[in-house]
Amino acid sequence: MTTLAPTAVQAEGVGLRAGRGGRRAELLTDCTFRVPRGAVCGIVGPNGAGKSLLLSAAAGLIRPDTGRLTVLGQPAGEDALLGEVAFVDQHRPLYPRMRVADLLAMGRDLNPRWNPERAEELLELGRIPLGSRAGALSGGQRSLLALALARGKRPRLLLLDEPLSDLDPLVRRAALGLLLGDVAEGGGTVLLSSHVLGDLEEAIDHLLLIDGGRIRLAGELSELLAAHRLLDRLGLLECQAGPAPWRIHPVDPLDAEPRHLTLVRVDQRTHTPAADAELPSLEELVVSYLRSPSVAGWLAPGMRPGLYGDGGDSGTVAA
Repeated sequence: MTTLAPTAVQAEGVGLRAGRGGRRAELLTDCTFRVPRGAVCGIVGPNGAGKSLLLSAAAGLIRPDTGRLTVLGQPAGEDALLGEVAFVDQHRPLYPRMRVADLLAMGRDLNPRWNPERAEELLELGRIPLGSRAGALSGGQRSLLALALARGKRPRLLLLDEPLSDLDPLVRRAALGLLLGDVAEGGGTVLLSSHVLGDLEEAIDHLLLIDGGRIRLAGELSELLAAHRLLDRLGLLECQAGPAPWRIHPVDPLDAEPRHLTLVRVDQRTHTPAADAELPSLEELVVSYLRSPSVAGWLAPGMRPGLYGDGGDSGTVAA
């Protein structure tokens, strides 16, 4: 049995609805995955896919309608997790009339593991004066202040919803470096949603792709990329004409206008000519699954609750 890292976040059949009465809409459906402790997990998907809902549920702000969601071994939202989890919402809810120094003091008083240096490093990136009111700061400065309050808490799980979207490239890179350094030093876990795939590819080691309220891909990034290849038209035809054990599963639609390269998933239990084909980038992997909603999703073995190290399952999930 393969030994895997302890679990930071685990979802088993999680569903979330919104609305009233018979008009309640299903926003997340049958979400099942695990994120190991110490991971930096990127959550990607189109607008309205359910990324923010999933982060809010992990933070304990909303309760799943179905299924089970656990955080650091406890049901999400338990009082015991208040000091262990920090969440930066995409709307940056700060007290606009409070001064930065007062917000830092409040963070110190509410969090027994408060580390002022961690908070101050992010404030310095944005040149944020301690005497400024939160409501008078620019959008990027408010983002850095929210990150500073979360980072100073020294959480074991940091949940970030589009945390870097309004920062300039240099500050964004520096802030991300500080957050990743925290994980490397202290063994914490980070889940962050972002549309900036270029930043994520350099930062994350795990990936969750959500589309239409469902998990389409989940796993260690290197494992997900290794399970897929980009084939030219000739390579695709050769694979399709080969014997059944080749097990090449096209992701890109084949009846669409021909592309230079087609993404396929390779059954890793067999060696195929596709093993020598080109590996996709993160963006190529994500875009191909998003433009092919009818293709079944795929969970890497280490991201499947209850099947840790079990290579006998194909890992396919509903599209």
